Order: sequence, then structure tokens, then C-alpha cells
Amino acid sequence: MGIRMRNYTPNLTIFIFFLSLLLYFSMAFSVHQTQRRFLQCLLAHSQTSPLPISSVTFFPDDPSYPSVLNSYIRNLVFMFPRTPKPEFIVAPTHVSHIQATIVCCKIHGLQVRIRSGGHDYDGLSYVSDDPFVIIDMFNLRNITVSTEDETAWIESGATIGELYYRIAEKSKIHGFPAGVCPTVGVGGHFSGGGYGNLMRKYGLTVDNVIDALVVDVNGRVLNRADMGEDLFWAIRGGGGASFGVIISWKIKLVSVPEKVTVFKVVRTLEEGATDIVLQWQEVADQLFDEIFIRVVLIPVNKKTQKTVKAKFVALFLGNAEEIGVLMEKKFPKLGLKAEDYIEMSWIDSVLFWSNYPIGTSMNVLLERQPQSEKFLKKKSDYVQEPIQRDALEGLWKKMIELKKPALTFNPYGGKMSEISEIETPFPHRAGNKYKIQYSVQWKEKDSQTLDQNIDRIRKLYDYMTPYVSKSPRCSYLNYRDVDLGTNGVGYNANYSEASMWGTKYFKGNFDRLVQVKTEVDPGNFFKYEQSIPPLAAWTGKLAQ
Repeated sequence: MGIRMRNYTPNLTIFIFFLSLLLYFSMAFSVHQTQRRFLQCLLAHSQTSPLPISSVTFFPDDPSYPSVLNSYIRNLVFMFPRTPKPEFIVAPTHVSHIQATIVCCKIHGLQVRIRSGGHDYDGLSYVSDDPFVIIDMFNLRNITVSTEDETAWIESGATIGELYYRIAEKSKIHGFPAGVCPTVGVGGHFSGGGYGNLMRKYGLTVDNVIDALVVDVNGRVLNRADMGEDLFWAIRGGGGASFGVIISWKIKLVSVPEKVTVFKVVRTLEEGATDIVLQWQEVADQLFDEIFIRVVLIPVNKKTQKTVKAKFVALFLGNAEEIGVLMEKKFPKLGLKAEDYIEMSWIDSVLFWSNYPIGTSMNVLLERQPQSEKFLKKKSDYVQEPIQRDALEGLWKKMIELKKPALTFNPYGGKMSEISEIETPFPHRAGNKYKIQYSVQWKEKDSQTLDQNIDRIRKLYDYMTPYVSKSPRCSYLNYRDVDLGTNGVGYNANYSEASMWGTKYFKGNFDRLVQVKTEVDPGNFFKYEQSIPPLAAWTGKLAQ
């Protein structure tokens, strides 16, 4: 018996080895065949000039696949190996590449995720639980600026830093009201209703968009006249990825003086920060439209000191003397001195707000990678009545207790109060004193640290419930937050399910967005965790 076992075991081992090898090659052949069919489909439905789609399509076995995928992941939470990966990535250089990807994903039953800059806080532009493809827009970033008619066309893969650079190349007296982080991609920023430090003077990005080019679910390329005013309304603040792939935007430039004034000062609780924040709440939304003063609140947890520091950062579209008089009259508790005010060009103020040292060349705005990457989670709220002293003091204690989350207060008023909440899908206009961004960041890679920090920011968000907007408690679309709710497995939520999170982003505008979605994408091809559902998804479920 022993002899037989010795003869049998090696034979079994060899058999299992060759069987495993056969299965491996069989699976590899099957994957290769599937990829080949996808590629044949893509080639059949796209133009080969100037570049064939095969040269900008990256499958998992392509050596460039990891770098292309990871280059625009701005939240390191989604760099873990367990994070779902796309079946392939298309980085279009021509509109036909987008059209072909839509057609072929419909044929093969794949979802599409659309990524421009990758600053999607919850990764919805590049992660899915279902088989999916990424259309990564980074190759489509051409910008054409016309100072003659004060307009510009920008492709969705451009960053807002690149946009600011191209404007400054042409003019010292033009700007655009978009965000303060230069590596943010134009596509998502614009379609979600991007804001920045010019919002009190000129409103949001979407308030200054005058045309767009979109590839719809049928592969048609539509401009404003072709798509109609309903779809044009929807993509300006309703999130473009629910309705199609936005290729480019036409914007109206705004006027800025040759010299603007900035300041950045920090006050701790011991230096009267509570009184200063109380006064900021009273005046920040009531000042001249030309001034924007942000407050960043950061807990300090040192052995020798546990406090909160408040950083006040401002942009004023005027000179130092004017703002000095204004601050002394309207905001004296901040206690600014003449040396706190710094005059500079508008483009230099962009760099100042991005935390570059004074004197930095504007060439850094062409760098598409952030200065650092982090693990992070963010949330948002709107405040309609000033938070009183006792509540603020309770907030400081909570922040110190939790150690990590920071808060940013962004003032409203000015132009934001003059535009109707139904003018665009972005409804957060009059009645809001300021918006809160909750932010927690960390460097450790382990899941325990992730859970701890997510718990911290949720606890701070829960603590703020009595002091923020209600019925609904509103949130900002561009600060994606899946804690508000999602469309569930398969992303085919009905109207009632999706409205649980949808009304928080859009209030009453959610209904119109559903109507537009039903008209332009009734089969719900463009879907994800927080995509607008068509009514067909609702009625279909009711019929089951």
C-alpha cells in the first residue's frame, strides 16, 4: 500500500498542476477574447484619425493601466486593492471615442463612469460595484479664450488652474468665478455648480455658462440649441453624469480689477476667536459683493494647548485702502492692521488662495497633480441663522474632543441672493448665510484609522443638526456624500428612494431633474450611486 501511495501522489500533483495551468490559460484566453470583442466594437464605431481608439484604451493587462487609473484618484481611500477596478479605461482624444464607448457599453451591458479631475470625494466618478468602464477626459483639455467677446470654450478634461492660466495669458482684467483648488477638473466642477471666492460678486460657474457640447445616450453631439433648454438647465448644477458626457463648456468671462487685495490671519480662542466668528456671522453675507471672507476652523490638540484656531482668508476686488476702511467699520473685531492687506493681481490671488508662496510663477497652475494626496472624507451643510455663543462654545469643545475634523465657513449673500433657486438645479441661494464644509484627512493606510476618522466626521455632523438647514437638511452636490443615501444595488432606485438624498442636494428642483432624465435617458444608462433616476425606474418597480 505504501509503495502505491508513493507512486500515486506525484501523479496526482502533476495532474492538478496541469489542470490548473489549463484553467489559467483558458481563463486568460477568455479574457483576451472578451477584450478583443470590446476593442473590435470600439474600432467599428469610432474614427481612426487623428488617433485610433485602440491607442487610448487601457485594459488591465496593459502596463499603462495602473498609472492611468491611479493618476486621477484624489482620495487615497479608493487606492486600496479591494476597490473595484474598471474593465477598461478610455481616455478619448476625439468625440467619436466617447460615442463609441457609449455604444459598446450599451451592447455589452457595462456601466460608464465619467472622470475629469478625480476630485470626486466619494469616488463616484471612478468606482462601481457593477462591471464598468471609465471615460477619462484628461486628454480633452483644450481652452480657447476670446477677450474680444469675453468668452471661452473649455473642454471638460481641463483643470480650473489651466483655465485661470489661459485667461491670465490674455488679460489682466478678466477672471472666472470657479473654485480655489487649481487641480479640480472642469467637467464635474462646472456641472455640479462650482463655487469660489468670486461667488458673492458673480455667482457660480453655472451662472456664467452660456453653451455646452454633450454626447447623449444615443451618441448624438448636442449644443445648447440642439439639446433644448431643459437639458441645458439640468447639466448646469444637476450633475452632468446623469444625462450624458459633457465634452466642453462655453463661459462668460467676468471683470476683475488690475489690483485686488487679499489677507490671511489666524486667531485662536484665547485671542478672541469666538467673538470674531460671532461678528463674522453677522456681517460676512452683508458686506459689499466685492469681498469674500472664508473662515477655516481647525482643532489644535497639543500637550501644552488644546484650542481651536480660526483662519480668516479674504479676497477683495479693490485696493487695500478701501478694504481697510470697510473692515474697520464693519468687522472691527478681526483687528486687522495695515500690513495684513496685500495688493496683487487677480491671478496672483489665485495662487495665494491655493497656498503658494507669494511670488510663485503662475506656471504652477498648469501642474495637474495636487501638492499632496490624502485619505479624506467630506460633508456639507447650510446655515440660515447665526449660531449663538453657547452653541459655538459647545462646537469648539466637540472639535477638540474629536481632534481631527476641520470646518470651513463660506459666506453667501451678494449675487447668490439675487438669483432664483429655480434658475439652475443648484437651489441654495437666498436665505443662506453661509455653507459649511466638514473635512477630515489622514495619512495612515489601515482600515481602523479609516473607520475612526469616518466616525469622527459623522459625529461632528450629527452634533451640528440643531444649527443648520432643515426640511430638508441641505447639502452641496459637489461635496459628494453617500451618507445621505444612494440608489442601492444596480443603481436603479425609484423616485421615492432617490428623493431621500436628491431633495437634500436639489430641494424642489429634484422633480424637474427627474423629468429631464426621463426625457433624455429613459432607460437609465447613465447611472451611479447618486444619479438622477428616470420615472420609468419608478413605474417599472410599481408594476412588479
